[in-house]
Amino acid sequence: MSITGKIVSAFAALPLGAVLLSAPANAIANGDRVPDGRYPFAVKLTEYGIPTADGGTRDSSCSGGLVSPRWVLTAGHCFRDLDGNRVSRTVAEKSVATIGRADLTGRAGFTANVVEVRQHGKADVSLARLDRAITAITPLALNRDKPSKGQAARLVGYGFTSPGAERTPNRLRTGRFEVTSVSKSEMGLSGVAPSQNTSPCERDSGGPYFTESTGRAVVVGVVSRGPDCPHTGSDIATRVDAIAPWILSVIGKDLRASAAPSKSRASAVPSKKPAAESPAAAKPPETAPWDGLPPIALLAVPAALVGFVVILAASGRRRRGVHRRR
Repeated sequence: MSITGKIVSAFAALPLGAVLLSAPANAIANGDRVPDGRYPFAVKLTEYGIPTADGGTRDSSCSGGLVSPRWVLTAGHCFRDLDGNRVSRTVAEKSVATIGRADLTGRAGFTANVVEVRQHGKADVSLARLDRAITAITPLALNRDKPSKGQAARLVGYGFTSPGAERTPNRLRTGRFEVTSVSKSEMGLSGVAPSQNTSPCERDSGGPYFTESTGRAVVVGVVSRGPDCPHTGSDIATRVDAIAPWILSVIGKDLRASAAPSKSRASAVPSKKPAAESPAAAKPPETAPWDGLPPIALLAVPAALVGFVVILAASGRRRRGVHRRR
């Protein structure tokens, strides 16, 4: 048998699952490592103790983006029951959000527990509420304009990075993408850099596609589904502009609370802008001759005047007496 025939026979003898596992299965495949401090709004949602059909539990994770101090935007399918249905509740024994930590082995950023979930219902999008407000990180702004074909966007995620991986990496990944199609509530995006087959992968679900042209990161889409990675061609994301009213109906109160200054701070910090002065107030007042003298000096002035008058009177009497005697 030829060498080629032996190779074909060997592959034929393998179970189908083993052949499939040999295919690449990265997350943000062929993406770049994100340096510390970059894209602090990126979130890793880790779920510990998810119930399984056999009565056991498993751990899993998704990616997401902070859109207000207490709310994380992610994929709806990140919260599913045993039948695979999206649910408006946490499904794990414990759900932890890690925010602002590109290197998961470090101590930068913040952690918080997920205590509530809101599902959109139709779109593959959910919002996870945190048990503490993350006020030190500027959240993503929401895109309100319909995306256009050819528009550029960036993606960040904490998904797998090697073929057949069983553990997510300790470092946030990113890549650049381009909008390839736009439908009523979704859009397709294809990898552009670092390579043409840069693509989101398992556990990048919920990761934010965003732009930075305005000086602030604006989320335009949320990772939903796509082919096995790495691959060329498009993945599907939910359009944020199409569901922005629903997002704001959930997070609006939190945004307003974070934007309003507290009363204690307002009363403690004086205004830096001076009050407007009238022309009279702007002119410096004329000073009296005794301004700036100590109190004892002010008492001495009238006493000296009295003494001077007495001396003059006495002198006048003497002069008049002398004159009369002549």
